[in-house]
Amino acid sequence: MIALLTFCCRGHSFLTTYSMIPIPHSYFYVITVFKPVTRLIMSCLLFSCFFPKLGLAQTDSTKKSTPCVQKDLPGVVREWRHKPPKKNVFKNHSLLFIPTVAVNPTSGFMVGVAGQYITRDKKPKSLYSFVQGSVFVTTKKHFIFQVKSNVYTDQDKILLSGDWRFFIFSQPTYGLSTNAPQGGTLQRHYSINGIPTKDDSLVQPMKFNHIRFYQTVSKRIRKSHLYAGIGYHLDYYYGIQDLRLDTAAEMLTSHYAYNKAYGFSQTKYAVSGVSLNISGDKRDNIVNASKGYYFNVNWRVNPEFLGSAGNSSLLGLEWRSFHRVSKKDNRKVLGFWAMGNFSKAGKLPYLALPSLGYDQRGKAGRGYTQGRFRGPNMVYAETEYRFPLSRCGGILGGVVFANVTTADNAAKTTQLFDNMAPGVGAGLRIMVDKLSKSNLQIDFGVGRKSIGVYIGVAETF
Repeated sequence: MIALLTFCCRGHSFLTTYSMIPIPHSYFYVITVFKPVTRLIMSCLLFSCFFPKLGLAQTDSTKKSTPCVQKDLPGVVREWRHKPPKKNVFKNHSLLFIPTVAVNPTSGFMVGVAGQYITRDKKPKSLYSFVQGSVFVTTKKHFIFQVKSNVYTDQDKILLSGDWRFFIFSQPTYGLSTNAPQGGTLQRHYSINGIPTKDDSLVQPMKFNHIRFYQTVSKRIRKSHLYAGIGYHLDYYYGIQDLRLDTAAEMLTSHYAYNKAYGFSQTKYAVSGVSLNISGDKRDNIVNASKGYYFNVNWRVNPEFLGSAGNSSLLGLEWRSFHRVSKKDNRKVLGFWAMGNFSKAGKLPYLALPSLGYDQRGKAGRGYTQGRFRGPNMVYAETEYRFPLSRCGGILGGVVFANVTTADNAAKTTQLFDNMAPGVGAGLRIMVDKLSKSNLQIDFGVGRKSIGVYIGVAETF
């Protein structure tokens, strides 16, 4: 059971929600998708991401009518308490906290808080900046701290983007490529927010500490929507314990075999480097876009003299686009998201390889646990349809989504697109701040022999 206590700092109102998440085996079935079908899904998703206008249905041709007035949770609470609504004046900041309590076998009893701060300049067309963070402690001595940010300064001329993390953590690994593990039968796997709740016979459990410090600084190119800049990126893994490894009994794990083959340490290593970045942002709202696009190109070089375990490089590509499908209601939105991370085989240590769920917001791959798929090269694509559930201006919304992942392995016995893992699901949205369009997110995803529940602030992408 997960208990959420959501406090909206606007209007001194709060909401308490209890979410029961029983997951008996008989309630779920595994969707088996043949390779030609997954190839088609991946092709359609990637094609739609880059050529979205060709994949959209004709927009609603209904004549314009009186627009809905959007409500949010604090406003509804004021109505329940028979208090007059607040004046609809410009507001340049919003603060949201979600204290969270959870229980799962991997981390034990978890207590923590997630929050989001959103702000922008007072100019009407200025861009929203956000800072999202969370911290958890558990009875199994796990500690999870992370802060993600995209901050615009100097009248949107400068963009600061950050991803800071400190984990005292445990996480399973399955090997490299999308068809791992091999040599056995994989049972259903369950997770809450990407943290596994049940071990499988083919899971290779690991404990490790992880420090991540990613920070980029970009400057707007003249008066365009393009930004270019530089950054520093550090991933440091230490205190690594490969719990299933037993060399005496010749029980070798994927982590051990890979790092031994390419000369990396089994207990600690770092990847430290600098990057060149180009990005473009024409979204109408960075928190919850209803139109526009965003892209990012990141070329990272990790030399040994900066502390890296070996000389390496990594190319990261990302694209998001958003399209209104109704002229009457801008809450009906179709979104596309595609990412690719590409490196040379054997140059990055095992845990630093591109992996599912390690994007900046840590939200890719609904339906699977974080780190479920890993490889020197990885491509991910997702589409999501967002729609209102409440009547005109209500606070409830919904989403349906589909995603697909493909990764290769260092030995190149599995190439990109040889094997693909699809995921599907649906979710609920609760509007907690109508001015920034911030939602509380509750999603349920089903992957290939995998099921997950995801709770957070703001949208997945």
